[in-house]
Amino acid sequence: MFQQIISIVFPVFGIVLAGYLYGRKHLPDMAAANKINIDIFVPALIFSVLSGKNFEISDFYSMIAGAAFVVLVSGVLAWPIVRLMHWDSKTFLPPVMFTNSGNMGLPLALFAFGEQALPAAVLLFIVENTLHFTVGMKMMDRQASLLAIFRLPMLLATIAGLAVSTWHIHIPAILARPIDMLGQIAIPLMLFSLGVRLLSVNYKDWQISVAAALLTPLTGVALALAYLMVFSMPQEQIPLFILFGALPPAVLNFMVAEKFNQEPEKVASIVMIGNLASIVIIPTVLFFVL
Repeated sequence: MFQQIISIVFPVFGIVLAGYLYGRKHLPDMAAANKINIDIFVPALIFSVLSGKNFEISDFYSMIAGAAFVVLVSGVLAWPIVRLMHWDSKTFLPPVMFTNSGNMGLPLALFAFGEQALPAAVLLFIVENTLHFTVGMKMMDRQASLLAIFRLPMLLATIAGLAVSTWHIHIPAILARPIDMLGQIAIPLMLFSLGVRLLSVNYKDWQISVAAALLTPLTGVALALAYLMVFSMPQEQIPLFILFGALPPAVLNFMVAEKFNQEPEKVASIVMIGNLASIVIIPTVLFFVL
């Protein structure tokens, strides 16, 4: 079991480490690479997975509802702590709610459960991102327009992929292969970029950062287990769903905080320390779900 867990987490954290070491030496500006990844490679991955012949959206209804439940209710559970500690809710709640289902969730699903788990992992990623760009944006700015989400390449790729799968549209290999190749770039680039981001960790905000690093997987896993006690889900989706609850805060939280000038340095500290803590938390959760 130990060797199995190492074989799962080492490729993930190995690429993150490579990004960190390269970043220390060369200080690359990853902004352009991240934008290309979000606009091209990730949408290509989503479309490639969702348009697969064996994909049926009806198989994942319970998991999709469960993911929304975990994301939204985790914010409710974290609210009393915000009030007790007198922290800014716009700084603390989004990292607890919106987790790293892209940078870490997708590769973990691939290495832990194989390519057959990618459709479920992609749907979890889509649910989390959609809520982040709707509920998350409204948390930051009540005047934020929700119509902007319909211009996101990831959402457009989701709609296109589901349409192809539902109506059994044949995509010629001459188009499907390059789309698939573009999608294969997304996961390693996500991990490498995360490693570079670790250079910006600010340890002066360690109290709020450690609290978020522990509370995020704690509430996520607890809510996932609570959901499974009430609602049924296909057996093969359960381990991935629990793992989804254990993921650390998403790097996107820092980008959103920077956009709205919402204590971005503190949010960066929360995100990065949360991701560092996952080096221990993720293998522990994998031990139980496997």
